[in-house]
This record gives sequence, structure tokens and C-alpha cells, in this order.
Amino acid sequence: MGPTGSNKTIASNRKARHLFHIIETIEAGLILEGTEVKSVRARNVSLGDSYATERGGAIYLLNCHIGPYEEAGLRNHEPLRPRKLLLHQRQIKKLVGKIARKGFTLVPLSIYFRGDYAKVELALCRGKQRGDRRDEARDREASREIDREMARRARGRR
Repeated sequence: MGPTGSNKTIASNRKARHLFHIIETIEAGLILEGTEVKSVRARNVSLGDSYATERGGAIYLLNCHIGPYEEAGLRNHEPLRPRKLLLHQRQIKKLVGKIARKGFTLVPLSIYFRGDYAKVELALCRGKQRGDRRDEARDREASREIDREMARRARGRR
């Protein structure tokens, strides 16, 4: 899922891939108020510490900062308000069941537009331990080193 083709990615949560093991992703619609749409189109969005949770049978996006729209004046929106996500009931029940298990959380990976509609790519995640992150960095560095050596040897044979 996620943004492909003509979809315009507005904001992405790069830290999420570093801090969490991503188990599954799902696309959800995002309910925005009038000035929020213009702020999102202006890329005035931060997903830094945001997450999604269940409230009253619906999934809400929390701590997602959508900055005020400069030209709105007094009719501006609240930047950190909870925003409802649009999902089918069966998707909500499935996610709530998985969130209830220990260690799982819903983290937004990106916000983008599909046509005229704002969408959020949510990930069902489990937090990484410090050792997991160190192992991942070590593996990445080893892979780079192998690639460098292979390239050096390939250049030497020519």
C-alpha cells in the first residue's frame, strides 16, 4: 500500500522505521477541517511523535502537528487536535485486537493525497530494543563494507 504513482507524499515519519519493527501497513482516510487541508497541502505537517489509538469504536491519530494556516486569521484550527481516521469496522476490530496484545502500537508512516483525499499510511509495529537497533546498524555497516570491497575488486580486474 502507501503512496505510489501520482500520489503526493506530504510528510513521512522516518524515525518510525528506525524505532519500530513494522509488522503490517494499512491505508486510512484522514478527516481534516477546512484550514487543515490547506496547511497539509502546504506541507506544514509533522508526524514526529504521533501515534494512533482506539477511542469509542474508532481509530484516532494523536500528536500529529498540522500547523496553523497563515491566511486563516481567527478561523484557524487547533494544531494538535485528535483526528479521526476512516477505516472499515472489520479493519478497526482487527487492529484493536492486535493493539490489545502487549507491545503493539499503531504508528503513522506517511501522509499523502490520493486524488483529493488525504490518506495516512499506518503501521502496526512493535518497538525495537536498543540492542536490536545496534545489531541493525552493525549489519548495515557490514553490508556497505562488503559492497565496497566487491566494487574495489571489480575495478582491480578491469
